[in-house]
Amino acid sequence: MNYPIVMHKDRDSDYGVTVPDLPGCFSAGSTVDEAIAMAQEAIELHLEGLIEDGQPVPEPGSIEQHRRRREYKGGLWAIVSIAPSSLRVEAKRINITMPERLLDAVDRFAKARNETRSGLLAKAATAYIRGDPARDRAGRARSAKP
Repeated sequence: MNYPIVMHKDRDSDYGVTVPDLPGCFSAGSTVDEAIAMAQEAIELHLEGLIEDGQPVPEPGSIEQHRRRREYKGGLWAIVSIAPSSLRVEAKRINITMPERLLDAVDRFAKARNETRSGLLAKAATAYIRGDPARDRAGRARSAKP
């Protein structure tokens, strides 16, 4: 994934970096090279946060698409390449053990929602780790009514 970044520098400041495709993702560096390196780290951390929160990873746009915007006028543009493997988002096969009746229930539940067993277990683990109070034991969103 190649994310465009734009850098601005005032006379008495470091290079400030903005990532147009990732709102809220900013960085800085005292040189252009350092600013680009710091931007790569900021983008990776931002994307990992989105992934951990179950948010989609935005596709990068083009410099041409962004450079016409007023807030980026006069900026120095660069591309930061992010390897998906550095985000630890690739699926990994695991071997788990659970009672057969529970596995049957998981499979029925997944099939009823047009999901895979793996997808359902990954969502359930994510919700459990986050302590997601908006889900009931059946995995449905709870209403706000008592």
